Amino acid sequence: MDHAPHLASHATGRRRLVLASQSPARLALLRQAGFTPEVIVSGVDEEALSAASPRALAQVLAEAKAGAVAALPEVAGALVIGCDSVLELDGEALGKPASAEEAVNRWKSMRGRSGVLLTGHRVVDTATGRAESGVAATTVRFADPDDAEIAAYVATGEPLHVAGAFTLQGRSAPFIDGIDGDPGNVIGLSMPLLRTLLGRLGVSVTELWDQR
Repeated sequence: MDHAPHLASHATGRRRLVLASQSPARLALLRQAGFTPEVIVSGVDEEALSAASPRALAQVLAEAKAGAVAALPEVAGALVIGCDSVLELDGEALGKPASAEEAVNRWKSMRGRSGVLLTGHRVVDTATGRAESGVAATTVRFADPDDAEIAAYVATGEPLHVAGAFTLQGRSAPFIDGIDGDPGNVIGLSMPLLRTLLGRLGVSVTELWDQR
């Protein structure tokens, strides 16, 4: 883990911000928005968790990740962000496909249709013990790639590493006709929702910006 953000936050007096996720897309979103978070991977076994609905599952996963990292003594006093995304299609929660075959079948079932990308968010203020949660939802309209295009996309390996087997900013971009809602949420983290959750904890996003 890179400790530079940790040192910078102490030097400037800003609150430490810790991202409880190994997602490079979430880290990039935070950095682009002016934050310098540390990254600590939670190690939560996602397959061991379940919930009554896709929305509830996204929230359970986010809370588990944030809670696991917030409990570490080395993050005392920090703000911890946990997120997790699933795609809801036909009432089912679709996370990362377990194999290339599953990714191919997933895309064949999604093409020409719409799904809802759900991202659970959990922010824990370890200084006070308070926490806030929420789920952001964005409708994704999939194009109709043919079998050869799907096979070529899955062969890149990209869909095996992302919830729903697609990304907005990757090789699957030509196969997405559009979205209704927050694009950041589809990438992995909703900035408007993050601002709301931080506000409920009495923290302004502007207080967390890197002023360098």
